[in-house]
Amino acid sequence: MINASPVKRRVRAIFHVLLRALMRLLFRVRIQGTEAIPAAGAGRPLLIIANHESYLDGVLLGLFLPVKNPVFVIHTEVVRRRLLRTGLGLMADYLAVDPGNPMAMKQVVRLLESGRPVVIFPEGRITLTGALMKVYEGPAFAATKTGATLLPVRLEGLSRSYFSRMVRWPRQLFPRTMLTVLPPTKLPTPDAPNAKARRRQSGEALRRLMLEMALAQPKPRTLYGALCDAIEIHGRGCRVVEDIKQVEYTYRDLLKMSLALGRLASRLTRPSEKVGLLLPNMTPTVALFMGLSAFGRIPAMLNYTAGADGMQAACRVAQIRTLFTSRAFIEQAKLADTLAALQGLERIVYLEDLREQMTFLDKLWLIGWALRRPRQIEAKAMPEDAAAVLFTSGSEGKPKGVVLSHRAILANIAQIRAVTDFTRDDRVLNVLPIFHSFGLTAGTLLPLLTGASLFLYPSPLHYRVIPELAYDRGFTVMFGTSTFLNNYARFAHPYDFYRVRYVVAGAEKLAPAVREQWFEKFGIRILEGYGVTETSPVIAVNTPMAYRSGTVGQFLPGIEYHLQPVPGIERGGILHMRGPNLMSGYLKIDHPGELQTPASAMGEGWYETGDVVEVDEDGFVRIIGRAKRFAKVAGEMVSLETVEKLAQSASPAAQHAATSQPDESKGEALVLFTTDAELDRATLQKTAQQIGVPALAVPKKIVRIEALPLLGTGKTDYVTLNRMTETV
Repeated sequence: MINASPVKRRVRAIFHVLLRALMRLLFRVRIQGTEAIPAAGAGRPLLIIANHESYLDGVLLGLFLPVKNPVFVIHTEVVRRRLLRTGLGLMADYLAVDPGNPMAMKQVVRLLESGRPVVIFPEGRITLTGALMKVYEGPAFAATKTGATLLPVRLEGLSRSYFSRMVRWPRQLFPRTMLTVLPPTKLPTPDAPNAKARRRQSGEALRRLMLEMALAQPKPRTLYGALCDAIEIHGRGCRVVEDIKQVEYTYRDLLKMSLALGRLASRLTRPSEKVGLLLPNMTPTVALFMGLSAFGRIPAMLNYTAGADGMQAACRVAQIRTLFTSRAFIEQAKLADTLAALQGLERIVYLEDLREQMTFLDKLWLIGWALRRPRQIEAKAMPEDAAAVLFTSGSEGKPKGVVLSHRAILANIAQIRAVTDFTRDDRVLNVLPIFHSFGLTAGTLLPLLTGASLFLYPSPLHYRVIPELAYDRGFTVMFGTSTFLNNYARFAHPYDFYRVRYVVAGAEKLAPAVREQWFEKFGIRILEGYGVTETSPVIAVNTPMAYRSGTVGQFLPGIEYHLQPVPGIERGGILHMRGPNLMSGYLKIDHPGELQTPASAMGEGWYETGDVVEVDEDGFVRIIGRAKRFAKVAGEMVSLETVEKLAQSASPAAQHAATSQPDESKGEALVLFTTDAELDRATLQKTAQQIGVPALAVPKKIVRIEALPLLGTGKTDYVTLNRMTETV
C-alpha cells in the first residue's frame, strides 16, 4: 500500500497524535539532529536508513521523524500477518519487498525518482546480537542509481525492550529511547568494471556508513559513568568478573569494591593526580582503576616487566608520588629489588593495609549512600580529561608516557563494538597484562562495559595451564599475541578451545604458521588486528563479516588515514591517522607533567604511526613493516620483517628476529637471531629463491640463541637484540 486515501490520511493523523503522546510518555523518546534533515521533492530523492533494533523501530520513525509523507520499505513476511498489516496501514504508506529478490529494489528506485522519501532498514532484519547484522546491497544500489541523499538515523534503547529479538539480553518494560539523526550524505559513485562489482562496492560503502552510525553517542561519558550505564542495563546481580581466586564478582560487588578503594585512595592522593598502579590481572586492580576514576584521580599503569630503570623513568615522567601495589604480588613476582628502587616515592601503599583503614563511618557511607546513588559520587570530570596513563612497550626504544582521555578509550570500545558482536553471553579470557593498552581496553574494559563475563589471569606465560583453563571454563573470546598463541597451540589438546568463537591477535604480527596451526588443530580462524598505544589502541581488525587473510582487517569506523610515500619503498607508505580514539599526547620527558601533542606532517589532530602499510581496493590494511625497521643494504631498502618472514618460511617451528649493523662495503648488514641451531645461509638462499624474496634479504650473519628476549606484552625485545648485535 503506497498511497492511502484522504479519509485514511485523516484517521492516520489523529492516530499519530495520540500514539506519539503515548510513546513519548512510556519510552521517554528523545530525538536530536533533526535540523540536518534535507527537504525532499521531485528531483531530490531522499533515502532514510536506520539500524533495526526492534518491532517498534518503524513506529518510532513514523511518529517522530519530521519527514513529510514517507514510504516504508518492509519485508514481505510482515504484511502476511493481518494484525501487523493493519497497524502498518494506520502508521504510514509502505512497500513490501523480498530482500532476496534482485528485482525488488527497482520498485524502490521508482519511488525515489518520484520524489517520495523512502525509509528502509538495510539489515533487512531485527538484530539478534545488538550489533550490526548483514547489510544488503539493494538499498545501496537504489541510492547510487538515483543519486539519492542518504539520511542516517541511529536508534538506541529498544534493543533492551520486550519488542526486540535479544533473547538473553536484560529486558526493560519501557527503556529510554533515543533517535539520533546524523548529517545527510551520499554514497560515492562506484568505480568498477562491471555491474556486479559496482553493486558490491556500493554495498560495502553502505555497510561502512552503517558502522559509522553505530558511533553516535547520545551523551559524552567517563569510564566510571560508562560502568554505571552498564550496571543499569545489565543489573547489579550480573556476574561480570572472576580471577584465579575463583570468586565470581557481580556488578554490585565490583561497584562496592571500586567505591571503597576509591574513597580510601582519595585520602592519600590529590584530585587529578597521576597514581601509580603496580598490580597484576586481578579483580582488585580493576576495582582500584575504576575507583580512582570515580574520585577524579588518574591511574598510571606501571609495566612490572620493565625493570627498575624503566619503572623509575615512568614514575619520574608521570610525576607519580603515590604507588599502590600488593605484598603478595611483589613476593610472587619476585619484584622486591625493583620495588626497592622506587623507595624515593612519597608513599607506597599495599592493598593488604587498606582494609584496616576502612572505618565504621566509611562503611556507613558506602552502604547508606554511595551504593544507592553511585552516579552522585563521581568527581566532576569531562570526557576530554585524562583517564589513564599507559607506557609504550619500548620494543624499539625508551618507553613513552601516553595520556588517554575518557573519550578516547570509550570511543575505541564503541568502534570495536560496532564491528563485532560481543554480548553478555560471552565469556572472555584475558591473559594480557592490564598495563598494556590491548589488555586494558580490549581485554578488560570492553567485556566489563558490555556485560560479558571476564576472567582475569595474571600471566600469559603459563602455556599448559591456559588451554586447560579455557576448556574447563568454556571461554568464547580470547586475546593474545602471535608468540603466546603459538605456545598455547603447542601444548593444547585439540578440544581445549571447543567453545571459543573469537581469538583476536594483536601487539605483534601474526605468524602464518600460527594462523594455519590454529585452523588445522582447533578449526579456529584467528582474527588479526592492529593498533598502537597512542590510539587506545585498536586501529584496524579482521572480523567474521570482513576478513582477509594476511591483513589486519579494515580500519575501524571513525578513523581517517593518509599514506605518506617513503623513498626507496615501492608499496604503501607511512600511516598517518586521526580519529576519536587518538591520545591526548605524550608526557614530556624534560618537563614532567606537561603534555606534548603528537607531531604529524598532516597537521594538528593527526598522528604518525611510524608503520609502513598498504591499503587494498576493499580497504583491507596490510602491514609492510616499521619505518625504523628497514635497513639500507647496498643502496636498497630491505624490510627486517621480510627477513623474519624468510626465516619463518625456512624454519617454521623456530623463532626468529632480524636486526642490522653497520657495514663498510654495503652501508648496513643484516643479522638474524634464531632458535634453530641448524639454520644456515644456504637454506635461507634456497628458500628465498622458492618464495621470491630478493637475495639482498638473506642475512649476512646468523646468530643462534636459546630463546628470543621478550617484553611482558609478548613482543620481541629489539632493544636488547640491538645491544647484542654490537657484540657479534
